[in-house]
Amino acid sequence: MSGPSTEERPEEMAEQPPEAAPEPQEKGGFSFPSALTVLAIILLVVWVAAFVIPSGYYERTPEGDPIPGSYTEIAKCERGVETETTPVRSVDRTPDGEACIDKSVLNMFQMLWISPPNGLYGVEDEFGTVSSGNEGWLFGSAEIFLFVLVVGAFITVTMKTGAVTNGITRLALRFKSSPTMLIVILMVVFALGGTSYGMWEETLGFYVLLVALVLALEFDRMVGAGVIFIGAGTGIIASTVNPFATGVASDAAGIAISEGLVLRVLMWIVLVPVGIGYVLWYARRVAADPSKSVVGLDPDEATGEVEDVPALDGRQKLILTLFLGTFLVMIYGFIPWDDIWDSLIGGAFPLPQMADLLGDFYFTEASVLFLVAAVVIGLIAGFGEKGTVETITAGAADFLGAALVIVVARSITVVMKNTFIIDTILDWMEGIVSGTSSMVFAQLAFLVNIPIAFLVPSSSGHAALVMPILAPLADFAGVARDIVVTGYQSASGLVNLITPTSAVLMGGLALSKIGYDKYIKFILPYMAIVFVLIILFIGLGVIVGGEVEPVAEAASGAVSAPEASPAP
Repeated sequence: MSGPSTEERPEEMAEQPPEAAPEPQEKGGFSFPSALTVLAIILLVVWVAAFVIPSGYYERTPEGDPIPGSYTEIAKCERGVETETTPVRSVDRTPDGEACIDKSVLNMFQMLWISPPNGLYGVEDEFGTVSSGNEGWLFGSAEIFLFVLVVGAFITVTMKTGAVTNGITRLALRFKSSPTMLIVILMVVFALGGTSYGMWEETLGFYVLLVALVLALEFDRMVGAGVIFIGAGTGIIASTVNPFATGVASDAAGIAISEGLVLRVLMWIVLVPVGIGYVLWYARRVAADPSKSVVGLDPDEATGEVEDVPALDGRQKLILTLFLGTFLVMIYGFIPWDDIWDSLIGGAFPLPQMADLLGDFYFTEASVLFLVAAVVIGLIAGFGEKGTVETITAGAADFLGAALVIVVARSITVVMKNTFIIDTILDWMEGIVSGTSSMVFAQLAFLVNIPIAFLVPSSSGHAALVMPILAPLADFAGVARDIVVTGYQSASGLVNLITPTSAVLMGGLALSKIGYDKYIKFILPYMAIVFVLIILFIGLGVIVGGEVEPVAEAASGAVSAPEASPAP
């Protein structure tokens, strides 16, 4: 799964234990820190920066959008000057009646100390500050935190049954005599997994099998690895409803996950065939001339074990149906059918929706869906009550690191909001963005996320970190927020294909017996092609629907909501 980094969420598989996927070893005694550590460092850096970055706020529209040109700076409270408290956390009033913000070391330390809990269950009040004692609406990541844990439990239970691995194995063997069709079908399957739920860690069980299969078909090891890396990786780049990337980013940007769905589906339809074509081109090139292989082709390598695969029994077929059906129900529930139907045909959507049954359907309701499905699959698989509960618990534990990444990333935003420096950063950027065309800004939103993806390999942590800044900037530039979400996830997915800090990537290469340098030689041309296509798609998105009326114009005549201002 693309959202968690492998260090945060190793996958327990029946056929391929985690020990088979060795962690990448860094030379020279240095190991790149995990995403959780990187985010913790960023939290400290932001906290220190908050001492020197001026605090301030924008007036906002009733919808909560910042109004350009309305920025007001809040002075620091002077030491030794008595102040009065106000309803706004950290903001006091001087004897002259002027607002000031308390940036004493003690107050700032207390703010840092409670930022992780507030990143989980903090409540945002009418002034924009976040605390567990506030009255308002949930700002913390509790909903997504639970969702990540439950999805982890669901996938772990399903993988333990062996049904998923066995199903893809049988599919591969059925088309063994038609290698081109085999590659196409497998890559489509992996791409569907990537685009729907960020299939990444789950691929570790397939490398040995597919490498053995492609060697028997007189291809080289890189073809087997490429089917998985490019198949699942391209699906992740063009994530449509991937909850760990698109879902987290959309939530942080304040939009529905369905916004921008048409563009992302179009990207998937184009990029996946490009990926398939690239792998087929390389495979045919190697088959015609083995010297063209980037890893070499050993004619003495044999793969007889691939034949010894049991047929899917009725229980496994039922489990696979439930596994796929659960994701389809989630996708069906996330799509705003009424809006789509009304815009295309007119009127209300004629079929029942998940919200009709549950009152609403988003991360909270989807969490219960996956939990119930995990229990049902565990019982069908014969794990029993105890075995099912233990597997669900173990699966949730495997995903705990990924869930904590989201919490720490959200806590960074909590510090920025409670010190009122987000609007200051927006004010600094406003002058740049206001003179930038929508097209240029949209491309920059993609490019700036590439280096960030290296520093924060967890796609969900990356999303929670950058979206609170990029989404309002998109409003200033007149770019729809879903374009920024698409740019972020494309950058994250692209970097996902080459980052050496990913244990999935390095473990998959180790299982395939392929050197990282050889893999880079293979993958870089494909990445260059995809990079250009992403640029074109983002531009297309701006042209056909991603360019909106800038906030400055949209807010003209709007009455600024008094509760949006932190000034007492």
